[in-house]
Amino acid sequence: MSLRVALMRPIEDARRSAQVLRARGFEPIFAPVMGLRATGAQPPDENFDALLATSANAFAWLSADARAALAGLKLYVAGERTAAAANAAGFVAVDAIAPDAAALAALVAARLPRASRLLYLAARDRKGDLEAALGAAGHRVVATEIYVAEARPAWSAAEALAFSTCAAALHYSRRSAQLAGNLAGRAGLGAHFRALLHACISRDAAEPLQAIGATRVVVANGAKESLLIEALASATRRSGGAP
Repeated sequence: MSLRVALMRPIEDARRSAQVLRARGFEPIFAPVMGLRATGAQPPDENFDALLATSANAFAWLSADARAALAGLKLYVAGERTAAAANAAGFVAVDAIAPDAAALAALVAARLPRASRLLYLAARDRKGDLEAALGAAGHRVVATEIYVAEARPAWSAAEALAFSTCAAALHYSRRSAQLAGNLAGRAGLGAHFRALLHACISRDAAEPLQAIGATRVVVANGAKESLLIEALASATRRSGGAP
């Protein structure tokens, strides 16, 4: 029997991740802790020196007019999936791809002249580290909150039942890991949640799990989904599970 792995991501992202998990021999179980929706905001009609994005979702709700207006800007993104989403949205040339937001800030600061005006296609709920780092480097960052990832109040009975059959979980951010613990507790599955094998995309994402007593926590060697799933697979092999 395939190892069942809980995907906590918004369902739009989880469907793509599920394909990768199945290819590696795992059985994905959907237990989303957030739902995505557009805010309706669009970028201001101003001049910018470059465009920044840290999530594939940044391009999902841009209007055709906004895409056309921004198409000529230098584009700097975090993550291969973000770059692919930009290409799909009509942004043919991605000037640089960084592995994560911290690396993106360092890359932009090194490549662009001081006091550049940067447009950041952002989520409403975010840590703000990218803006802070670039602001400290002398740049002006204008964030347009294109989408919001809203916390769900609870899992459905079917989702909670499916989650209870999982042996592992994937975590893509600190916030989603915190929300997952909260929803598991509300469903009466707190002890089961803490006992899972948790694979995290970063140490930052792992901290909320360790704080509530989860002891089987592994961290990917880099902020890529392929490395996250490899961390899960390696930990599974060490424990004698499948695959």
